[in-house]
Amino acid sequence: MPFTVLLVDDEPLVRAGLRAVLEAQPDIEVVGEAADGAAVIPLVNRLRPDVVAMDVRMPLMDGIEATRLVLRTVPDPPKILVVTTFENDEYVYEALRAGADGFLLKRARPAEIVHAVRLVAEGESLLFPAAVRQLAAEYGTNEARAALERAALTDREEEVLRLVARGLSNAEIAAGLTVGIETVKTHVSSILAKLGARDRTQAVIAAYESGFVAPS
Repeated sequence: MPFTVLLVDDEPLVRAGLRAVLEAQPDIEVVGEAADGAAVIPLVNRLRPDVVAMDVRMPLMDGIEATRLVLRTVPDPPKILVVTTFENDEYVYEALRAGADGFLLKRARPAEIVHAVRLVAEGESLLFPAAVRQLAAEYGTNEARAALERAALTDREEEVLRLVARGLSNAEIAAGLTVGIETVKTHVSSILAKLGARDRTQAVIAAYESGFVAPS
């Protein structure tokens, strides 16, 4: 079955460009479009896409609030890929904090767009560019540091979290640590549970905000 995608952007040309790129792939199907975040919930409930490619800046409801609504109200919500013009946009960071799973620049090359959708849909790696890592570090708080300390990660879990923060997939982490992929999945699940994180992106935000990982 192909990955299904809902496109949400107030610019028709952007939606048309994304549709053309994605529908050229045999494993990706665009199942719908919306021009504003306010239209996302009914479309997600009706179409049940695997991924929502969501513009972060829209006139009626921006991608941040739309992301929050999807995650709060939709059972088994789709992955959310934030699409924006500027990589250092604080809106992007807020969308990731709200629960978005990845990040894509509108000027990305077709191969990068396809890769981003597949990566987010599969959920075993993440898109977390250097500019957003820097923002996360700048937003660091004593509360974030205390929360990481309370999580009491084991030495191996700390090692895995650092590798996740570098954007490595479970398979890449397993190869680097010379362990089985199921072992890595177990460690990642434990990290998410201890941090109270919904997914890898939220765990990495916690790692940067707490100062556990520094932006390179």
